[in-house]
Amino acid sequence: MNTQEQFFRRLKPIVSPYSSLAAEVAITLNVSLDSAYRRIRGEKLLDFDEISLLCQGFNISIDEFFCLNSSTILFQTGTKASQKDALKQWMEDVYKQLYYINSYPNRHLYHLIKDLPPFHHFFHPLLARFKFFFWTKSILPPGQAQLEKFCLNQKQLFNYEELSQRIIRAYAKVPSTEIWNMDALNTTLRQIETYHELGWIENEETTKLIYLSVLDVIGHFEKMAIQGKKSLLGQSTTSEDGEYRLYLNDIVAGDNTLLVELGEIKITYLNHSVLYFVGSKDLEFNELVFRNIENVIQKSSLMSGSGEKERTQVFNMLRKSVYLKLEAMDISSKN
Repeated sequence: MNTQEQFFRRLKPIVSPYSSLAAEVAITLNVSLDSAYRRIRGEKLLDFDEISLLCQGFNISIDEFFCLNSSTILFQTGTKASQKDALKQWMEDVYKQLYYINSYPNRHLYHLIKDLPPFHHFFHPLLARFKFFFWTKSILPPGQAQLEKFCLNQKQLFNYEELSQRIIRAYAKVPSTEIWNMDALNTTLRQIETYHELGWIENEETTKLIYLSVLDVIGHFEKMAIQGKKSLLGQSTTSEDGEYRLYLNDIVAGDNTLLVELGEIKITYLNHSVLYFVGSKDLEFNELVFRNIENVIQKSSLMSGSGEKERTQVFNMLRKSVYLKLEAMDISSKN
């Protein structure tokens, strides 16, 4: 198979199920359907302008085709240079990726979790607002509009709620398999504890409310695990909500890798700089990541559907980690 044939083979899975490769090529290059077929069959060679148009139209990079037989793996990212509202830009990028995933009728998201994923916090509005405050103050680049302390009624943080709800509604539609470990909550709990100790949360009562919002999210994930289906916090499942499979692996520490199956193609998203992800459609790399995830799943305990006793024990242990933080606060206030 020559390079041009490989090129078109790479484009084929991207095409909408309601269209055809030839039709999309014809539209992109502004040529007849017969002319598009001749290019796909290799009877007419593409020129550089046509290659450029196809790469832009199908949103792929030509780099991977110049390095077909090398060990190079190409990644793409939506991350942009520092800007005034990096949080909003990041959230818009997350939503765009979820919207893209949901455009495929056959889709499944695999997530090897080290820390509670960013958009999982969006299930509860108070926890989401705390994370907006934390990311802006401690993670995102300088130049963001920062607040001195976290308060319950800060209008600036409410500005992100509509977008966060769009994200969590889009996430709820994606059939998912998640592999957790018992340390998945620790990072979020440390952030709350540290901000409280530094005096960056307005008062003790507000800190307790944030911890209670974490308990609400734990309870919601337990509910989804029991039902084997996603839903929004405090709401019943709907026909649009995706399947939810939850596994526990307390031996392998996850690395926040995501892999999504979209029909015949796979995309791997690797976490970097706390919040951001880079994605790759490299075939061999994605098959390697997928096999690794399958291997971890085989060595994990299924928490969703069956296994009621073990599931209850696991979620009770997660709750206990929050109760311990609340107890420590009470002891400290008495002293």
